[in-house]
Amino acid sequence: MSRERQSRLGRAKKQEISCTCGQPHGVTSPGALAAGVFDHVAEAILITDAEHAILEVNPAFSALTGLTREAVLGQSPRGLLLPGAPSAGIEGLWREVDLNGHGKAEISYRHRDGHACPAVLSISRVRDAQGNISHHVMMLSDLAALASSGRRAGRQVYFDALTGLPNLQLLTQLIQESLQHAARHGSHLAVCSLDIDHFKRINDHHGQEVGDLLIAAFAQRISYLLHGDDILARVGGDEFVLLLHQGADDDTLDQLLAAIRRPLFLKGRCVQVTASLGVTLYPQDDEDGDVLLRHATQAMHRAKQQGRDTYHVFDTGLDRQIQAREAYRQRFAVALAQGELTLHYQPQVDMFGGDVIGAEALVRWQHPERGMLAPGCFLPVIEGTALEIELGEWVIEAALRQLRTWRAEGLELAVHVNISPAHLLSGRFAERLEWLLNRFPEVPSRLLKLEVLESAAMHDMQAALTVMRECQALGVDFAIDDFGTGYSSLTHLRQLPVDLIKIDQSFVRDMLTDPDDMAIVESVIFMANRFRRPMLAEGVETLEHARALLALGCARVQGYGIARPMPAERFPGWLREWPSRHEWSALAMHLTGSSGSRPSLETK
Repeated sequence: MSRERQSRLGRAKKQEISCTCGQPHGVTSPGALAAGVFDHVAEAILITDAEHAILEVNPAFSALTGLTREAVLGQSPRGLLLPGAPSAGIEGLWREVDLNGHGKAEISYRHRDGHACPAVLSISRVRDAQGNISHHVMMLSDLAALASSGRRAGRQVYFDALTGLPNLQLLTQLIQESLQHAARHGSHLAVCSLDIDHFKRINDHHGQEVGDLLIAAFAQRISYLLHGDDILARVGGDEFVLLLHQGADDDTLDQLLAAIRRPLFLKGRCVQVTASLGVTLYPQDDEDGDVLLRHATQAMHRAKQQGRDTYHVFDTGLDRQIQAREAYRQRFAVALAQGELTLHYQPQVDMFGGDVIGAEALVRWQHPERGMLAPGCFLPVIEGTALEIELGEWVIEAALRQLRTWRAEGLELAVHVNISPAHLLSGRFAERLEWLLNRFPEVPSRLLKLEVLESAAMHDMQAALTVMRECQALGVDFAIDDFGTGYSSLTHLRQLPVDLIKIDQSFVRDMLTDPDDMAIVESVIFMANRFRRPMLAEGVETLEHARALLALGCARVQGYGIARPMPAERFPGWLREWPSRHEWSALAMHLTGSSGSRPSLETK
């Protein structure tokens, strides 16, 4: 932190009483404001005191009127500028200012060449913390110049009426000019978004009058902390923006928030506020002014999420990741709409007899440039978005369409579809499922099986139970997927209306070499048998896995050892070849003897 800024922080403490108990606010230092702001504005601006004596003018005023700053200080603008203005028009303008605090009217002013010229005069009245008139901000817009440049006479003024600070319109210009200056000189710029915490609560409790005084006093307090060429603007409500031309380190931001915490005394009331501060730093964040302002605002909202009364510095690397993630989501939405998704099917087999009892539908993305993408490449990106539900409905519809095709070809088997937790608990799942089933009346609902993660059911047990029972009333059964990775509660296992328990492949894959995984598989099979629930093991990659599972009492399996997921058109051919896989059909014969009878699983 610079010594000058430290000294300003020190002065702010000494001037606390005067800042909040009657001193002018907003443009607290006319000379500093002229140096920091007036040079950037094309319109003529002048500031008068409560008695209408000129305190300051900007260079555009002198260029328009031909009057130097030294010649007009202390003078009345009416005598200098408005000799040709009708008295009734000026009086009407001041009545509007008295009523609303600001006004605007077309007048005639004395141009530098001596002639009377048409113009628009805008006046904003600024009051101090006690409600007394502090000063007036006037802006004179030459109508002839506005017309020649194609601008409208009714454009907004550049300053906030309550505080006298630059508004958003002027701030946008100042940020761009500050960026150009920083780029030319290789210097730094900090764009800070500042928002008073819980201002609405304060305003509702103390009233709008105190709320306005708080905004004005808050603006003045921050103004005392600024470096000579730093800029404070009010962009709306209780939102302010700081442009710090020397950048901002942690010490600067900490002391800024500490100064804000000190009490304000407003009309006999002691009001204490805090603020949330978002910061982005140039040239680290090398963007245009409007983007920097948006980044600072995003950081400010992050500070509020972190508990308020703190600051958060915008992370450009994280933002690029977020942008890339959003672009990927948008690209996935295109893929969903343009038919780039497809389903592959992995067979499920009952090892007693070797019958194929179903298939799991697994979504794939046939990307035009990247080729076939597995779910792990896109499901995490769309998680928690509306696309997750859109994809779930697409998968159900595609599976039903394939079931209709297979039935027409004489092939009838169950298809398992994975449902995300967000989709299951979306509030309209059963209703939408019924609508999709009605679109395919040729497909018995019993052929569609829904698989939900164990953790999804545990997230909101009561809601999950309600949805699952509604779906079962439609004839659709459920399987619990990845069982053993979630809560695995015996109570939950008893409550859930499921017709199949799937043992997670992460345990099955290493059960032959990891005693812990083997113990988990044995426990899940034991529980499933005790509750008389069918089970199916995923991740069966070898005959050895199959033998071990069959010996433990689990006969239904799926995995690479049987078949990898395949396109729908290849599935009938695989089915015709499956009976020739004698090593698999011999498993049950080896376990049960030549009779081939199925042993009681409960005794295993």
